[in-house]
Amino acid sequence: MDVADAMTPREEVVTVSLPGTRDEALSYLQERGFSSIPVIKQTDTGEEYRGLLSREDLIEQPEEDQIAMLMRDVPTVAQTASLVEAAGVMREAGVRRLPVDDDSLVGILTVTDVVRAIARSEVGGETPVGDLTDAAVTTTYVETPLTVVERAIHHARVPYAVVLDGEGDMAGIVTEVDIVDVARVVEGEDDTGESVAGQDDEWMWEGIKPTGNRYLPTRNVEIPAEPVREFMTTDVRTVTRRRNAHEAARLMMNEDVEQLPLVSGGSLAGVVRDVDLLGALNGVGDE
Repeated sequence: MDVADAMTPREEVVTVSLPGTRDEALSYLQERGFSSIPVIKQTDTGEEYRGLLSREDLIEQPEEDQIAMLMRDVPTVAQTASLVEAAGVMREAGVRRLPVDDDSLVGILTVTDVVRAIARSEVGGETPVGDLTDAAVTTTYVETPLTVVERAIHHARVPYAVVLDGEGDMAGIVTEVDIVDVARVVEGEDDTGESVAGQDDEWMWEGIKPTGNRYLPTRNVEIPAEPVREFMTTDVRTVTRRRNAHEAARLMMNEDVEQLPLVSGGSLAGVVRDVDLLGALNGVGDE
């Protein structure tokens, strides 16, 4: 199976254009629940792909407003490449979206596109999810402020946190999408102090007096500080170790989620992420 068979075609790809601002990009990510969005520029010769802008980029650089300074370079893939090859590039580069670039942006291949192909048994996926999943799990407590949870997710470099109750049992799950959905950009000012030296400063130029305070415009991404229990999903679907990648992929597609807690003997034993399922394609040829 080739990339062209699984990718989202250009006419269905949401993009942002240069020049552009963070507010426009944040709006798209919030409305669509995307992890990232391609950046394009219109030139005399047509549309050119320039880079990718992610949720993390917007949160981590709140003072930067211009998309050109926020976007990053990621690998691209040809539409004639095999889906197995493209999945390997995703895993190696640690990206969720691969622009399909043949002199211009012709589409985009996402982790979801690959998982959908696995769910449909269009590519290999017989591997048990227990063999694809890391036992390490990012967790948080139900009363933890969402601001702290966001930092924990960032430092763990995962897009989720399993939420535990006072007994240490799973009470829900919160994702990066949930956090971005309630984030907002706020404007403000920082007082930088008097614009020139005071009258009594020894080094002050003669005849120069203070002209008042100067203010520097600021921007920040504001995240609610209420407990994470107010934002988490409580109706969480789970899988067991013996479920294979096909079955887990179908469940992800049906529930529209990117991760499923893995349980063993009724206890939390890991989290199966959609990117983990790409490992089921290792060594599997086109079908």
